[in-house]
Amino acid sequence: MQREVMDILKRRGIQPSAQRVAVAEHVLFTDRHPSAEEVFSAVREGFPMLSRATVYNTLNLFVSKGLLRALALAEGRVVFDPNISRHHHFIDERDGRVFDVPWEALDVGRVEKLKGFRVRDYQVVMRGRKSGSSRPR
Repeated sequence: MQREVMDILKRRGIQPSAQRVAVAEHVLFTDRHPSAEEVFSAVREGFPMLSRATVYNTLNLFVSKGLLRALALAEGRVVFDPNISRHHHFIDERDGRVFDVPWEALDVGRVEKLKGFRVRDYQVVMRGRKSGSSRPR
């Protein structure tokens, strides 16, 4: 996977340092929506000298290069989403996990008819409990 990650980074004009590759391996192939702190904790296991600043800078670089989306789905908490296609989100109130919801699963109408607004993009964020979700993580 490391070679694949290096190729992805190079195609986006990112110099693939060992730290960047480690962060990319953790965030680009997950269905989770990790925070910067979660990425830092996970990647630091393999890179004990890794700094928070390196992780934050790397994540922000990936966002600016279109590899990730930064999402403020809850007040004061930013998570990173490797799914850059159009989709919505569902947050399980029981354990806080964020799930992708396919764009076509919801019928949101007349956004383009909002008077006084030019809508460039939108997404729906739903909150509730996912069926079968019974224990906190």
